[in-house]
Amino acid sequence: MKREPKRPVALLGALAGLMFLAACAASGEVEQIAPPLEMPQGFSLTGEAEVPAEWWTVFGDEELNALMDEALAGNFDIKTAWDRLDQARAAARIAGASLLPDVSGTGGASRTRTKIKGVDAVYVNEFSLGLQASYELDLWGRVRASVRSAGLTMMATREDLDAAAMSLSAEVALTWFRIREALAEIEILDRQITTNADMLDVLNRRFLRGRIDAADVLRQEKLLEATKAGKIIVESQLKVLRHRMAILLGRHPKSALPEGASASGGLPDMPAMPAVGLPAELIRRRPDIRAAHLRLHAADSGVSAAIADRFPKITLSLGMSTSSDELRDLFDNWIATMAANLVAPILDGGRRSAEVDRQRALASEKLNLYGKAVLVSLGEVEDALAQEADQRRLVENLERQMDLSTKTVERVRDRYLKGAEDFLSVLDAQRTHQVLEIELARARQRLLEYRIDLYRALGGGWELERPAKPAKTENAK
Repeated sequence: MKREPKRPVALLGALAGLMFLAACAASGEVEQIAPPLEMPQGFSLTGEAEVPAEWWTVFGDEELNALMDEALAGNFDIKTAWDRLDQARAAARIAGASLLPDVSGTGGASRTRTKIKGVDAVYVNEFSLGLQASYELDLWGRVRASVRSAGLTMMATREDLDAAAMSLSAEVALTWFRIREALAEIEILDRQITTNADMLDVLNRRFLRGRIDAADVLRQEKLLEATKAGKIIVESQLKVLRHRMAILLGRHPKSALPEGASASGGLPDMPAMPAVGLPAELIRRRPDIRAAHLRLHAADSGVSAAIADRFPKITLSLGMSTSSDELRDLFDNWIATMAANLVAPILDGGRRSAEVDRQRALASEKLNLYGKAVLVSLGEVEDALAQEADQRRLVENLERQMDLSTKTVERVRDRYLKGAEDFLSVLDAQRTHQVLEIELARARQRLLEYRIDLYRALGGGWELERPAKPAKTENAK
């Protein structure tokens, strides 16, 4: 016998297709909202050098580049940010499911035994199948607004990931150059220890000849020991910096780090001043500002959803079922039902109205947070520019002092050996010179830190790619 076509099944498939198209059409562009503050026309200083997306490459340090790759793949804060993004993506898919019909299936089988006195037992079999589908007509845009809010939140979470990567890259660079500065400082202290020890030998020989007092020897010994103590302090700081770098990389604190530059220390040359651009460009470039902007749009969609929730809801439902006492006849007889339900709120104790007020207050909060993020970013750029300019002047001043100090030490030492100067003058000149050496090394390192602060403040312009998961070995469970 020829079977009739399953029209309810075809109708359900067509409805699902229409809802999928509606879901695709729900997404749209996010228009830029002006921050709630007066924007300046430009920044106080600027350069001309173009900054690559991976800004740390401007230092030309291959070891730093390798450390940065390892940190962006192995740091646990970054891994956590990837997990948060996965959660946000799943939440967006959950919200998007509301744009499609909810379809469920049922199935059952039963066997009934009936026993009547004087009559043999009777067995009755019954098999059943059913489909139920329901769909809310989104007349007022409540569902679409909720889906859009979840999608925008997911996009903001992605920006949070890039912001975390930006902060991490700056921390890695700062820690690496502090390690190199500490190594350079140890080299300076080693030279000072040698110089002070040589001077102590000279004084001991002069003392044995009765040409100087023992106090001069004791003063020089104290300076030598103080220099050794300074080296111990720097070595301790270096160990802590190595531990910090290992943690940033996602390693155990005691794990070995690449040696390379560890043999000599030293800092790279200062890159050319970057072009900072305009404040309006900064807003579009920094991931933390983009995240705040997207959350503002998400909150605005939440207001729309809360308002639409106060209007009636219309739900369409479709049901199909079939039953038979024989499996072979199960698909011969179908019963299909279609219904439309209208649900309108009448009394809810003011719950929906209060939710609208809450969502509006939330949107206002997000607007203020967006404005704060913009304001903080402008301040960070201006701070970095001002600090770098002043630090340059300080470095130049210390370099001039070092030149004068070198000449002073040579002149005073010569006069002392000729008997025209007392040792206190030599000691004072030595101390001043050695302190200046350390101050100059630290000032140059601090100048690099301000440049790194500027790169971080200017934002990224790059999207972090998820590292591939390591392949499991055959013995891995």
